[in-house]
Amino acid sequence: MSRPSYIRRPTEVAAIRAAARSARPIPSIPSLMAALVDASERRDREGAVLCAHRVVRASEPEVGE
Repeated sequence: MSRPSYIRRPTEVAAIRAAARSARPIPSIPSLMAALVDASERRDREGAVLCAHRVVRASEPEVGE
């Protein structure tokens, strides 16, 4: 009987580093504002805060760097 092969999986740190190296396009401000309005209408506090922060980061690229 053959021994099962071991499949290497990236660690969490390696996966985060790989994601940080890849360029991701920033969504447009109108689409982020629409998501913010949608989250507010649904009373999704976490979604509204996330969208608000994304709007600020999209409008001012130097914020958070």
